[in-house]
Amino acid sequence: MTSDLDKLKTRLQALRAKTIANGCTEEEALAAAAKVAELLDRHDLSITDLEIREEQCEKSTIETNRKQRQPISACIPAIAEYCDCKVWREKDDKGIRYVFFGLRPSIEMAHYIYDVIATAMQTAWVKYALAQRILRYGKDEKGSFMFGMAVSIGEKLIAMKAERDEANRVSSGRDLVVVRHAIVESEFAKLDLNLRRGRASGKKVAAGAFEAGHAAGQSLALHPGVHGKGSRK
Repeated sequence: MTSDLDKLKTRLQALRAKTIANGCTEEEALAAAAKVAELLDRHDLSITDLEIREEQCEKSTIETNRKQRQPISACIPAIAEYCDCKVWREKDDKGIRYVFFGLRPSIEMAHYIYDVIATAMQTAWVKYALAQRILRYGKDEKGSFMFGMAVSIGEKLIAMKAERDEANRVSSGRDLVVVRHAIVESEFAKLDLNLRRGRASGKKVAAGAFEAGHAAGQSLALHPGVHGKGSRK
């Protein structure tokens, strides 16, 4: 089983490197998320609940190297839910970091999805700026557009997660979520962390740019094909 997990992790790392190197749209990011979830679910459905419980929980840290929260923070909770992980935010002199905690393949998937979403948001902003012939812009305009996208992506991930879990239950008669969550909750409790609920940033957004970013996400199909028309193989 350890060998299978290592192979899965290696494949996820290869997919992430390829997607980031090519750049990607939001549609391709969501397709990538669906693909890695399919790989993980297929692995877990091929083994017993007992074997899943024998897997180890780990932490995966994403350093933002920023002192302030970035737009992608709006979809961090959705990424964690999509991957059956816990997530929290830490901050020190070096900046903000996000810590995902869960089963090893799950946190690898969370890191992967974070990276492809970040790439997709940057790709979409450049496309929008060119289309609007924006040569000079303030931080509020770019941040608002990307924040709108992050909100849209988060909404889609939650919807995709619900449909994916239901499909797994129907096809296999097993609820992987219950098994995974039981393990993660048990191991998370052992960390004995004192976490506080974060506050809203209070930062104002440019309404037009936010709506444009959100609309860009809403116009896409919920389940884009991994190798569908217009996507990179």
